[in-house]
Amino acid sequence: MAKHSDPNSKLIAENRQARYHYAVEDTLEAGIVLQGSEVKSMRVGQTNIAESYASVEDAELWLINSYIASLNQATHFGHEERRKRKLLVSKRELARLWNATQREGMTIVPLKMYFNEKGIAKVLVGIAKGKKQADKRETEAKRDWNRQKQRLLKQNY
Repeated sequence: MAKHSDPNSKLIAENRQARYHYAVEDTLEAGIVLQGSEVKSMRVGQTNIAESYASVEDAELWLINSYIASLNQATHFGHEERRKRKLLVSKRELARLWNATQREGMTIVPLKMYFNEKGIAKVLVGIAKGKKQADKRETEAKRDWNRQKQRLLKQNY
């Protein structure tokens, strides 16, 4: 029997360039504090996290420079499109993120924003190191070789 996809779970935004620019070592799922008009805008799909990053400030995790478009219907109680949004993680995870950014020189990069199966907005953040140009070329060459390999295998069978 085929599984039906849950109507509540939905990918909202994906930072596709993050894995190209950064070597992601670990990922973490975090909740996000939103206003009502932001949730409605996210359900329509007017969100972008390509230029955003996360930062630990005052013992809290913040998503900075993420874009959620304002709705025309939400005239009285609208929201700022690029405001700082609080991410919800446990104290242990927050300490680990702070340790990675302050001591090890890592960066916290949002990878995906989605609604989980319960319909709650979540952000998948990655603890990453920036890649140098040579690393980017190596990744691209490896990806091209895998594509070529798949083509050759497909032609032979």
